[in-house]
Amino acid sequence: MDEYTRKIDFAIDKDAQIKQILTTVYHALEEKGYNPINQIVGYILSEDPTYITNHHNARTLIRKVDRDELLQVLLRRYLA
Repeated sequence: MDEYTRKIDFAIDKDAQIKQILTTVYHALEEKGYNPINQIVGYILSEDPTYITNHHNARTLIRKVDRDELLQVLLRRYLA
């Protein structure tokens, strides 16, 4: 029998989920002919979901992520 305690890091799971959502949103915006970076930045700054297309359910997906969490993940990835 295993005597070790397993440790779950929910932050890693959450980061992976946010990355998947951002990737989906990015590709949906790109497919519709938008500049994905500009649109995502507009959404982050204003929290106005109309910056994000409904294509591939991207608007619904991006709204599942808290804006503060999104910024934390982006800064961790950029600065780490």
